[in-house]
Amino acid sequence: MNRDEHLSALQSESFDICIVGGGATGLGAAGDAASRGHRVALVEQADFAKGTSSRSTKLVHGGVRYLKQGNVSLVMEALHERGRMARNAPHLVRNLAFVIPTYKWWEGPFYGVGMKVYDGLAGTLGLGASHILSKEETLEKIPTIEPEGLTGGVIYHDGQFDDSRLAIHLAMTAADLGAKLANHLRCSHLVKERGRVAGIEVQDVESGRSFVLRASCVINATGIFVDHLRQEDERLDEELVAVSQGIHLVLPKGFLPGDSAIMIPKTADGRVLFAVPWHDCVVVGTTDTPRPLKSLEPRALPEEIDFLMTHAARYLTRDPKPDDVLSVFAGLRPLVKSGDATNTASLSRDHTILIGKSGLITITGGKWTTYRRMAEDVINRAEEVAGLDPVPCRTTHLPIHGAAEMTTDPLWPYGSDAPAIREIGDADEVHPSLPLTVAEVRWHARKEMARTVEDVLARRSRCLLLNARASIGASAKVADILAEELGRDEAWAREQTRNYETLARGYVFGDPSATG
Repeated sequence: MNRDEHLSALQSESFDICIVGGGATGLGAAGDAASRGHRVALVEQADFAKGTSSRSTKLVHGGVRYLKQGNVSLVMEALHERGRMARNAPHLVRNLAFVIPTYKWWEGPFYGVGMKVYDGLAGTLGLGASHILSKEETLEKIPTIEPEGLTGGVIYHDGQFDDSRLAIHLAMTAADLGAKLANHLRCSHLVKERGRVAGIEVQDVESGRSFVLRASCVINATGIFVDHLRQEDERLDEELVAVSQGIHLVLPKGFLPGDSAIMIPKTADGRVLFAVPWHDCVVVGTTDTPRPLKSLEPRALPEEIDFLMTHAARYLTRDPKPDDVLSVFAGLRPLVKSGDATNTASLSRDHTILIGKSGLITITGGKWTTYRRMAEDVINRAEEVAGLDPVPCRTTHLPIHGAAEMTTDPLWPYGSDAPAIREIGDADEVHPSLPLTVAEVRWHARKEMARTVEDVLARRSRCLLLNARASIGASAKVADILAEELGRDEAWAREQTRNYETLARGYVFGDPSATG
């Protein structure tokens, strides 16, 4: 994806469908619409997957807790979409075994029956059968689980993925199919003609220049920010979305050796807790905290961090200390309001599509696992609003860009693009503690529309999450590589380094002045 080429097309062409928002929902919708042959534009104010879509628990799942809540239809849909995602993006989605440790005699049969229902809802798209484990088998799978009082466990299977890398590959898929898209391109206003939305006014964040992008319909897929465009469109009194914050701690692999994850379905205060192996680290989460403000860079609250540290110590034989934490990251979930909006755990995880009087289409809610179904639903509605001939959805079996079988190759997240990255030739690492090479950074700039140090270290690679301190140490080198690739000067590189250091300190547990 070449940003200059896409930006030129966005300024000069007209489109059937314009999508505002480059997260999972917007990117999925762009690929779906382009696969049907429609002329598609997408703009993203920051970077693809900058917000919620890069801050998940890294799971492709049906949602065990939603089964507990009785939302069987949501669980079934998510399980089927989980299977499709694993089939369409085998380089980014893998089967992961989860162990529920049991500490009371009745928990094994209770959770065992629940997981058999979970298996059954997945049907032929299941990833593996669940079964009850003895205490010895549980300790073999999870050798660092707290053994005192342990009676056994239940093992089941779900999916795991790299969220922002899948987002980038969805963007590349849409571009391969003819969509025109650009990051760092802000939608500043809706453009209306005779009371109907006819496009958007956008501003290029890099140059400051503005232009009008014309389209037969506009889809508002801006996640937690959807109410901003809705308010401009209709001046509504009540917002659609309530925000819930989830945070995660990243720990070294030694806290959870092996290939299995831990799922605690109910902590002492009723929450769900995960400890998941990911990129040779362990992700521990998550919380569910109502937040009054919507931000592109949310920060973990002290009480959320305390909760995860306390419960990680409760269930692991090795108690994590502040110096053990490699990164702390937070994400905001867009939840559709209904009932008591102060209790975000009770709000809907289903997606919602609304069409305003002007024709503005808003989609929000949902989750990563169901992004493809959300895209199918919203493009079906967009065809109606835009007056397009309906075309059947083609994404059920559509391979995602880079689709290839996962291997032990360190470049496996790039799938079939890995050989092209090797051809660049420079395999030197940008930092001794990070799995990122100079060749990868060049690839990010040339083919994946990376425009800033943050784009590279936070989303094209996952260095910010895997080791925030080390990523600060790598930022100057990454800035120099980007400056060379993008034709920027030394002053730009130094400003990029300063900006990244400021951002990354918010991910460091403890000493905010750590520099790697």
